[in-house]
Amino acid sequence: MSPSPTIVARGLIKRFAGKAALDGIDLKVLPGRIGGLVGPDGAGKTTLLRVLAGLLTPDGGEASVCGLNPATDGETLHGRIGYMPQKFGLYEDLSVLENLRLYADLRGVTGEARERSFARLLAFTDLARFTDRPAGKLSGGMKQKLGLACSLLGEPQALLLDEPGVGVDPISRRELWRMVRELASGGISVLWSTSYLDEAELCDEVCLMSEGRVKAAGSPAELRAAMAERCLLLTGIAGNKRQVLQRVLRQPQVMDGAIQGRHVRLVLRRAGEQPDLAACQAGPGAALSPAAPRLEDAFISLLGGGPGGDSVLAAVMPEVAGGGEDAVIEARALTKRFGDFVATDAVSFQVARGEIFGLLGPNGAGKSTTFKMECGLLKPSSGQALVNGLDLKTSPTQARQQLGYMAQKFSLYAQLTVRQNLAFFSGIYGLGGARQQARIGQMVEVFGLEPYLDGPTGPLPLGFKQRLALACAVMHEPSLLFLDEPTSGVDPVTRREFWTHINGLADKGVTVMVTTHFMDEAEYCDRIALIDRGRMLALGAPDELKARVASEERPNPTMEDAFVELVKRAGA
Repeated sequence: MSPSPTIVARGLIKRFAGKAALDGIDLKVLPGRIGGLVGPDGAGKTTLLRVLAGLLTPDGGEASVCGLNPATDGETLHGRIGYMPQKFGLYEDLSVLENLRLYADLRGVTGEARERSFARLLAFTDLARFTDRPAGKLSGGMKQKLGLACSLLGEPQALLLDEPGVGVDPISRRELWRMVRELASGGISVLWSTSYLDEAELCDEVCLMSEGRVKAAGSPAELRAAMAERCLLLTGIAGNKRQVLQRVLRQPQVMDGAIQGRHVRLVLRRAGEQPDLAACQAGPGAALSPAAPRLEDAFISLLGGGPGGDSVLAAVMPEVAGGGEDAVIEARALTKRFGDFVATDAVSFQVARGEIFGLLGPNGAGKSTTFKMECGLLKPSSGQALVNGLDLKTSPTQARQQLGYMAQKFSLYAQLTVRQNLAFFSGIYGLGGARQQARIGQMVEVFGLEPYLDGPTGPLPLGFKQRLALACAVMHEPSLLFLDEPTSGVDPVTRREFWTHINGLADKGVTVMVTTHFMDEAEYCDRIALIDRGRMLALGAPDELKARVASEERPNPTMEDAFVELVKRAGA
């Protein structure tokens, strides 16, 4: 006889201002299993978790968690579940141990049980060495581990995790998954919300959500099976792979596509109906071969396909003058010290005009420090950061006028309207008068911001915040673009749209430097610098880095495999 599910939803409905955030949701998670909630921003994932945690009352349907009704038994339920919201409430001025003590007090864990729990959780999360460190000074991965530890106080029967992998590097995410899988093997039921489809692949069961409804449900293998014979790899490309991708995505047979190193991976609308390679102008040696389906392919197919390959933003941007070989971004023995701590240690590289250059590394590795020095937000302790030949230390204002910057958390002013943000940032970049108004109007049209213009920026859906942030960064038509984890937390379709714009800008001659924790995004880069502990570990094209870790056991490593292995080798 199979065990009863720990988490159940039947026909759940939740409305806000008359609009359904949840529209008849059904799901169940058995003991010892990990269920995945997958969907774009606004799909209803967070609302569903809040209903299950007893923080929101449904307008229809019913829910049961640990045998209790969250709407009526909330106080009892809170002692039996662990809930980790998107913005987990760690107190950054308190130490790791002080945060644990605070959450133990809130959950009524006292005496010997408290000490046993602390010892077990600190060992489990490998945070025992950092008990005195303020939470605000932990890396992104360590903060998530501490948040998980706080959620586990009181030995819950069910764990509700709302996008715990956002902003976390591949090594830390693997460690987080190892811990959660271990918890599930001990009998805890886990419901993990994510917009990352590679995370969803690790779940036992998955609900693909959109607009408050479950579009499909099943195991990852079952959902991938629907994409059989529809995934292909275009190899042997001659010429510009970004332009080949653009032409491939114009073919009616192709639903989605992405750059994968020197190849292009594509998904067909129907099995057996392939695009015309001659029309794609991929070169005489170009060929199509089968590729293994991914859960992301099934998700994008359910949403009706990707956004296409033509960028409306690139179409209104001017060509950037200058040759393609000259270094327009340069780091010369770039070093940054904070007291005795060396965050960046003599890092050197050059980026050519029109190149997409990626900075990768674990949380706390020094990539963001390097990035901020190179775009003028931090002064180096020694060495030089140059853009278009200008030293950011001696000519910061002149240099900054030539670049656009998109911050990790978008740097938008939440209290200002969309229109006011556009006016403010365009003014900072020196636009005024008729030219400023013309550029604002152009960005509103390009990014479809008209319905949101006079509303506050704070409540915007994440995808529109990303569009607004990119609009603010490019209004002054910069020749250099700095992007700090620009797609963190957004869904695959929105990420495709974003990279369509970046590819189009690069083909116009805009030079792009980007930091990311998405290894499939790293494949879009022409070259990658891998940084750890402040030092450069590797520099090369994505396929070159993957080749470094290839072996008989793993002849075709992924970019994530290369990232993890190269960092491990350096640590050893």
